Amino acid sequence: MHEANPKSFIHLEHLSIEFPLFHLEHRSIKKTLFSKASNIVSKQQRQHQRTGADIVTDSNQNVVVQALKDINLSIHAGERVGLIGHNGAGKSTLLRAITGIYEPNQGKIITNGSIEALLSTNAGMNPQLSGRENIYLRAKRLGLSKKEIQQLEKDVELFAELNEFMDLPIKIYSSGMLMRLGFGLSTAIAPNILLMDEWFMAGDNSFQDKAKQRLINIIDKAEIVVLTTHSLPIIRTWCNRIIWMKSGQIVADGPTDEIIDQYQQAMETDSIS
Repeated sequence: MHEANPKSFIHLEHLSIEFPLFHLEHRSIKKTLFSKASNIVSKQQRQHQRTGADIVTDSNQNVVVQALKDINLSIHAGERVGLIGHNGAGKSTLLRAITGIYEPNQGKIITNGSIEALLSTNAGMNPQLSGRENIYLRAKRLGLSKKEIQQLEKDVELFAELNEFMDLPIKIYSSGMLMRLGFGLSTAIAPNILLMDEWFMAGDNSFQDKAKQRLINIIDKAEIVVLTTHSLPIIRTWCNRIIWMKSGQIVADGPTDEIIDQYQQAMETDSIS
């Protein structure tokens, strides 16, 4: 079900993304609260200068989060890229932009190759539908044949081990059941480009043991892998290139050991100062 595409790539040109928070002039508060709101924004700006995305007020008095700022980046087949940085650095936003979940305010996102994003337990699933119906829903979106749909259903059903719950609405599933279904479905077909948030490195020991080989298999088949995680051991094991992000920008980009060493040195310096 996986078709090779030796020309898979991700190319970002001057990519910028902002999220509006609120409009100061349209808040139903008095001038004194307006002043307090401005002070809060200023405080948030200072707090985010070192680690997170910047919060600013634009020319129209809209308070926005500058999640990504003028990102220029190319990733090619054969690369396993790790995104590192503090919370709010822009790592997950970058993944979601590549998948098309977030639209850029400026710049371009150009990709070639099929993309699978392992970002959440229920991404793309309908809570009103059963587990089996969600499998068919995903299969139809992928344009699979009847035979491929049957293979997909069998594979996910064996992995998830939901038994009679496969035919019940997923809105009644426990978090563990939803995780098994979501993981099984998302890792059933190897894409050309695999994007992973650190959620897929989580879960209890029994889940990790069962999912490990399945995850290794899909990563081996993917031509490009982009992973965001706070676990440096995972990054060292899985990645051959590291992109260090801070405040929505790229601080450093290069070989794994080199960039991680720079990152750890900077963290040590920050903790001392």
